[in-house]
Amino acid sequence: MPEGDAIHRAAARLQPLVGQRIAAVSPSARARATGVAERVDGRRLESVEAVGKNIVLRFEGGIAVRSHLRMSGRWTVRPRGTPIRGMPWLVLTGDESEAVLWNGPVLELHLRALDRIGPDILERPPRINAILARLRAADAERPLGETLLDQSLVSGIGNMWMAETLWSVGISPWRRLGETSEAERRVAVEEAAAEMSRALERGRAPRRSVYRQRGRPCPRCGTAVASRGQGDHNRIAYWCPGCQT
Repeated sequence: MPEGDAIHRAAARLQPLVGQRIAAVSPSARARATGVAERVDGRRLESVEAVGKNIVLRFEGGIAVRSHLRMSGRWTVRPRGTPIRGMPWLVLTGDESEAVLWNGPVLELHLRALDRIGPDILERPPRINAILARLRAADAERPLGETLLDQSLVSGIGNMWMAETLWSVGISPWRRLGETSEAERRVAVEEAAAEMSRALERGRAPRRSVYRQRGRPCPRCGTAVASRGQGDHNRIAYWCPGCQT
């Protein structure tokens, strides 16, 4: 699933359409059922922003559209009139460019889902204290790795960034939240914000140290990287048993 930095990059690619009057169509029958294309067709696109793992498009007349890509969706931007092969969910055509949403599993004409998510880790500046306050109120028995993936506590962190961040600060994703100090939580959240911001600025994620590196030597201590499913969703956690305490 695209993580926060990838969503912010996608929102940045859509910026050239902001301020333009948009022609909208939904070639996909499933997408037509959402009513999004019909509602925004002919309206001016006022803004595009990333909020956690969501992209929010605001059109004149107070109309807001939420796009969540989950595992399969992606936004592309190309010159207007480029031939389309396949059945994209949504095509937004401006003066010179058009944005195409492929396999967009979540496309909604409301933002109610945003009421349930925590502060975006990529806000500038990030609301670290607000995130820590949510962590203090969270289930102390949950592993820290699983907790950081809970979008209701902090939005934008996915499995890759959870693994890489906790490796960077030397904390095991299996340590229970209640067994981490306030200082350790702050270091982890601040590191996630810093690493993801750097990746966003560079336009790519860094070389991975533990994520999907099972069996390879840890770059820091040489111990073989381990992996195992974690939490109700069985997301695979990656960590170094040697130096992540």
